[in-house]
Amino acid sequence: MKIKDRPEFKTKPTPFTLRENDLVSSAVTVMADKNIGSVVIVDDNSQVRGIVTERDLLRRLLRDNMDQKTTILSAIMTDKVRTAREDDEVVDWLSIMSNERFRHLPVVSAEGKLINVLSQGDFVSYTWPSLLTVLKNKAAETFFGGYSQLSVLAICLLLYTALMVVIFRFV
Repeated sequence: MKIKDRPEFKTKPTPFTLRENDLVSSAVTVMADKNIGSVVIVDDNSQVRGIVTERDLLRRLLRDNMDQKTTILSAIMTDKVRTAREDDEVVDWLSIMSNERFRHLPVVSAEGKLINVLSQGDFVSYTWPSLLTVLKNKAAETFFGGYSQLSVLAICLLLYTALMVVIFRFV
């Protein structure tokens, strides 16, 4: 499935962006108020220049005792940002994000302009149906001991019939 075909891609609001020279306090305020985990840093042409995530705030700003009111975003942003295209396959990015340990993926147009930002949580919803099917199959294997559901149904029907014969014999 392509990224553009995911419901999350179609329904997400326009991503919030800031510029490299904006103060970190602006990003902190927006992230807290909007309950978002990242802010994409773009230039005047909406080209992705970097990203600031909660992890950046922790590992750079807080660890280095920087002041959010005087530090600019370029000082703490991740500037080597992986970006996807809307025609990319979801499953490919699931693997990349997991292997490279990042949780926010800017999606850009063919011209490199920011279109959307998907989080790892958005991608996880893609895997739920498959995961539930696997769990159902494993539970069936455990419960039925490797027998087919039809075999178990037939055995239960035979046991029920035998029980009914015994009950009605003594009535």
